[in-house]
Amino acid sequence: MDHDQYRSHLNDEGEKNTIWRFSAPPNYDAVNKLFEEGRTKVWPPGSLEEKVQNLVKTWEMEIFHKKSFDDNKSIDPKKYTVSLNGRQAVNLEEKRKLGGGYNFLLQTSLPEKLRVYNPAEETADSSHIAFTTAFPRGFAVEILQVYSGPPVIVYKFRHWGYMEGPFKGHAPTGEMVELFGIGIFELDEQEKIIKIEFFFDRGELLGGLLRGPSLDSSTEAAVSTCPILRNTG
Repeated sequence: MDHDQYRSHLNDEGEKNTIWRFSAPPNYDAVNKLFEEGRTKVWPPGSLEEKVQNLVKTWEMEIFHKKSFDDNKSIDPKKYTVSLNGRQAVNLEEKRKLGGGYNFLLQTSLPEKLRVYNPAEETADSSHIAFTTAFPRGFAVEILQVYSGPPVIVYKFRHWGYMEGPFKGHAPTGEMVELFGIGIFELDEQEKIIKIEFFFDRGELLGGLLRGPSLDSSTEAAVSTCPILRNTG
């Protein structure tokens, strides 16, 4: 597999013993193309913004696709915590108990009957399939601004993708879905991430995925079982 110019610890020599969640390293060709065609900022090589952007992409790849905590090289697994919208921070094991994957990033205090996407009922695998089905070309991320550099990095980000597959009973619209937010990464002396805080409105993401008309459940199930989609993200 070719080297990924935006992500470290993916196809490097040091990954030959890595345990991948879906049996093989993810392929980012489609989402990299989406990123390059849709980004609003092109940061100079070697700039702080480019370094932060690549760190975020590397962190995201490792957290979503590496099964063993010890294979995550962008973080210190023993010190790492993450929090969302001021909620209680959790460590890796606690995050896994919440379902891992997208589940932690979509935690909500809404009553269960109002949850179109209910993280309490999803697993890391089911959430991954739900979102990679809705976004078959991936969900790209770019850094819009970096407010401070290491050891505490504060940045504004934009996530986007095109809803070209069904989501939770809703037909694809083909429209762009965007999410904006703030991320705070704290690094240690070895430049490993030890603390993350995210602030964003999950409704901006889910709202964009619910615009399509209701689907017959068998139609959505047929699309969701496509094995190719399991290797994207």
